[in-house]
Amino acid sequence: MSDEDDLDDFEPESEPDQEDLENEDEKETEEWEDYKKEGEEFSEEWMLVPLTENMMKEGLSLLCKTGNGLAHAYVKLELKDRDLTDINLLHSYIHLRYVDISENHLTDLSPLNFLTHLLWLKADSNQLRTARLNELPYLQIASFAYNQITDTEGISHPRLRSLDLKGNHIHMVTGLDPQKLNSLHTLELRGNQLESTLGINLPKLKNLFLAQNLLKKVEGLENLSNLTTLHLRDNQIETLNGFSMEMKSLQYLNLRGNMVSDLGELAKLRDLPKLRALVLLENPITDETDYRQEALVQMAHLEHLDKGFYEEEERIEAEENR
Repeated sequence: MSDEDDLDDFEPESEPDQEDLENEDEKETEEWEDYKKEGEEFSEEWMLVPLTENMMKEGLSLLCKTGNGLAHAYVKLELKDRDLTDINLLHSYIHLRYVDISENHLTDLSPLNFLTHLLWLKADSNQLRTARLNELPYLQIASFAYNQITDTEGISHPRLRSLDLKGNHIHMVTGLDPQKLNSLHTLELRGNQLESTLGINLPKLKNLFLAQNLLKKVEGLENLSNLTTLHLRDNQIETLNGFSMEMKSLQYLNLRGNMVSDLGELAKLRDLPKLRALVLLENPITDETDYRQEALVQMAHLEHLDKGFYEEEERIEAEENR
């Protein structure tokens, strides 16, 4: 099979299962706390460790045909946790499709610009300040989690489906062009320093993770008609403005650990026609006597609130109060 055939047949990771989102949320929260702790405990100068041919030999695998079908090349590279500070050698390995350079000390990814057949990239836990790369025509999954990235500029890969930027220092989303990122369906931005949800105008987006930021309101997401999962846990949101009937695919909304206190805010979610699961644990609103019943009065199609499904008796009572 040639490079182009194999690239077109590549299948990315499956989308999140809504039943597992809450468990995954707990795990992510623990990982984020561990990461912050490690960052406080370990701060030192690293010796220069360039990538060598011997490291390449140890890390290469998965022999495949190249574009003309007459030659073969290794297309997978595993360089995790090698204390690397320099990957300049990669520029000559143009047939690579799967690259893991996570848990190193890299500050520069520019050698990856030569890897025009790249499908999958994992560059987590380095010292990166940017995710900027030239347009890579086949890149579908990219992860830059737990770095020191401060913006979202320079990300314009036309087949990119999943982008992970969690655990960085991003204050504002800018430069994500919906015309260039017209395949992106999962965007992971939890554990940053976001103060606004503006800049995420990506119509094909299905899964958006914005937990553990500094958000006080939801704005600029009204036209995400394909969004099915929206994760906003552990922010500072007080009102439920910013939702609209245009968000016609939204099924799972997690607002746990925010500051919503008024039962009247629930009415602002009634125009979400497919909302099935809502999480508002650790908000003041959950202390209200009629909280659970009021949610069902406002959203008759709701199936799951916090950690419990609605019983038939509750539905009958809500119908009577509607």
